[in-house]
Amino acid sequence: MATELPVQLGGEPMCLLGARALWWPARQALLIADLHLGKADVFRRAGIALPRGGTDSDLQRLQALVQQHACRELWILGDILHGPAHRAAWHRQWLGWREQHAALDVHVVRGNHDQQLPHAALQVQIHDDLRLGPFLLCHEPRQADDAHVIAGHVHPQIALPALRRRFPAFWLQEGQTVLPAFSAFTAGVVPPRLSGEQWIACVDGALVALPVR
Repeated sequence: MATELPVQLGGEPMCLLGARALWWPARQALLIADLHLGKADVFRRAGIALPRGGTDSDLQRLQALVQQHACRELWILGDILHGPAHRAAWHRQWLGWREQHAALDVHVVRGNHDQQLPHAALQVQIHDDLRLGPFLLCHEPRQADDAHVIAGHVHPQIALPALRRRFPAFWLQEGQTVLPAFSAFTAGVVPPRLSGEQWIACVDGALVALPVR
């Protein structure tokens, strides 16, 4: 199975990555959604026992992608946060990661979990919905008449009965692409598959394209 799949989005050559990211070659930009830093900490404080190391694992995966593709830009389409930032272990991990990649331009399009983002001191550039080339970069999916929307938020997944599991997936619609959640510690939804839509599942780092209905 392939780990990369070239596609045309909004007339622009792009590449889907099995590691749950989108590569934009013309800008040397990596696009991800829903990193949810600190989510496991929030659950543990609520008394839900979860293993540690999720943030470190996600940042290692992100580092591998940044190095593999010689990225100049990283765009996070909402929900970089999932809880208070200061004095949290993941906050120190993130700042350590930023120090390793100080030359990388990191942009965040605000999501519904990012209320504290302006005060979190994550060394990122913060935006609301933003037009960039042929794209409208958003957190929540929406329609746009004059741009191809790239969004996150819904954590799309697809059920593969043969493997008896659900997997994060790219959801490609006319005029809109919804990215899978980058964080490994996320649930998701399995929307009904409609005619003309394309679904590509991320299966352990590889891509599995489902037939278009």
